[in-house]
Amino acid sequence: MTALVLVEHDGGALKDATLPAVTAATKLGGDVHLLVAGEGVGAVAEAAAKIAGVAKVLVADGAPYVHQLPEAVAPLVVGLMGDFDAFVAPATSRGKNVAPRVAALLDVMQLSEILSVEGPDSFTRPIYAGNAIATVQSTDAKKVITVRGTAFEKAATEGGSAEIAAVAAGEEAATARFVSAEVSKSERPELTGAKIVVSGGRALQNGENFSSLIEPLADKLGAAVGASRAAVDAGYVPNDYQVGQTGKIVAPEVYIAIGISGAIQHLAGMKDSKVIVAINKDEDAPIFQVADVGLVGDLFKVVPELTEKL
Repeated sequence: MTALVLVEHDGGALKDATLPAVTAATKLGGDVHLLVAGEGVGAVAEAAAKIAGVAKVLVADGAPYVHQLPEAVAPLVVGLMGDFDAFVAPATSRGKNVAPRVAALLDVMQLSEILSVEGPDSFTRPIYAGNAIATVQSTDAKKVITVRGTAFEKAATEGGSAEIAAVAAGEEAATARFVSAEVSKSERPELTGAKIVVSGGRALQNGENFSSLIEPLADKLGAAVGASRAAVDAGYVPNDYQVGQTGKIVAPEVYIAIGISGAIQHLAGMKDSKVIVAINKDEDAPIFQVADVGLVGDLFKVVPELTEKL
């Protein structure tokens, strides 16, 4: 089964989210080709060609893809699918934006956020906010798949020597146009790829407390900063900090949850972390049911002391 994998990139560098998707695609049992869509993406294509297990890199370099609008990328993918049995995308914001459009244009169902490949047409995926795992089988001739990055090992970024081939660029998206992008920049590690994540919840009460308590601790640990949906909805931090079923899925080596009760939708985004540390004054908080280390106490006293001792 030959698979086409959508490469996640920022225009200048390949993102790690691509690597688990490549691993998942290799488990389908056939050749793996990558698709790089953008403008001036030669460096991304070269990096993609070095990924182990990749046979070929297709590059669509042109103005229609400069902002990677899904309305432009999806028709490009569909035009290439005559040569492929499966389209695989990381379950990122971009992947989740492109894949459903591809599935609709191909008139097939989408297999969302798979956790494993059981066979050429059988997969597992989470349901009920990750509280159950379903095994699903697709009878569609063409598979459209998104991959939960925390469920697969990252493919090696060296060792490959894939052929790079250009594909013709399509037309500008007719139904959408790029207006602007507000991208937060931070010197901290990216949330989905960090080894340590420090997250805060609604118990922090306001954005000032979040900044003064969570961020210094994260900086001491070299960690990324996350938040619960309640903290984001309350306006303490921006949306891109959100961890959970409706936010980002993370699986760091250490996840520190501060003032987070442990709602199901939040647990769905972080329960695969290797070590979970919870700090909460409510000893009956659900977060303690999944925590490896739990500390019952007032976060306004505990967190400054912890930060000071590090």
